[in-house]
Amino acid sequence: MIDLHLHLDGSLNPKNMLWMAEMSGVKLSFTEENELKKQMMVEPDCKNLGDYLEKFDLPLQVLQTKECLEYAVYELLKELQAQGLCYAEIRFAPQLHQQRNLTQKEVVESAVKGLEKAMKEFPIEAQLILCCMRGEANHAENLETVKIAKEFLEKGVCAVDLAGNESAYPTKMFEDVFLLAKEQNVPIIIHAGEAAGAESVEEALACGAVRIGHGIHSIESPELLERLKAEKIYLELCYSSNLQTQAVKNSCEYPLIEFLKKGILVTINTDNMTVSNTSLKREYRLLKETFQLSEEMLLQLAENSVEAAFLPQKKKLKLEQKVKQEFLKWLSTERI
Repeated sequence: MIDLHLHLDGSLNPKNMLWMAEMSGVKLSFTEENELKKQMMVEPDCKNLGDYLEKFDLPLQVLQTKECLEYAVYELLKELQAQGLCYAEIRFAPQLHQQRNLTQKEVVESAVKGLEKAMKEFPIEAQLILCCMRGEANHAENLETVKIAKEFLEKGVCAVDLAGNESAYPTKMFEDVFLLAKEQNVPIIIHAGEAAGAESVEEALACGAVRIGHGIHSIESPELLERLKAEKIYLELCYSSNLQTQAVKNSCEYPLIEFLKKGILVTINTDNMTVSNTSLKREYRLLKETFQLSEEMLLQLAENSVEAAFLPQKKKLKLEQKVKQEFLKWLSTERI
């Protein structure tokens, strides 16, 4: 299995977070693992994306040292391979990890160390996606993120992204950031069509996005759907998260089946394993049960993730065989 849309800070294991807090001298309000987990998870009455994003404040307290960043990436990959994943693209915003005066380069170097260590020890491959952040006073930081992504491209980093409060800070505000990314030949992903409409996805495409984080409101525009199909733009769907943020009100409004019928290339992802209290297998299982997906459809979704990955074609062919074999094995256990 493959997860292409997975945030590091939203997927910390509470037990590991307690250890990192102790290691870095951070005093948390909750010292019991179960209590901490409750605080890290989104509440059932979450009203919108803004509410959901508040859950990142707690894990970010501990992700401010080189040691914790390396450890967090290593432990996340260790957990993912134990869940049956063979490839993942983990994203985070280097500028959010500078509270203790680390440079963005030091942040990324530490994450790459954790990545490389995990790949040596466990049967999993992974890359990092560096997120720029929506905001008003962080233009220089976003440009720096793009420059760092270029420096580490194919050395642990595979792309840049734009994350944060989409409704408050439209994508068009960041055109020059992604112009730099295009000039530097850094692949672009943008969170769009999650808390805003189809026009947000159109803005993301204008900025050069080759994959769209979420993108569920693309369904509002037939013209946009035709473009997504024609240009083979992959949508990174995150079902549980989309319901929790009220991006869609309920499963009846979720556009997965419409996307599939219209030939839109979609992938299935977790977004934030801890915040959303989910796993990749759980996401596939929920979609299978909710939308009565056939095994052929599920396998196609898994294979879409292989094609959407930022990997050379030769690696994709090897990965596709592995994913198909492991996915069919998992499906056989689901029938029991």
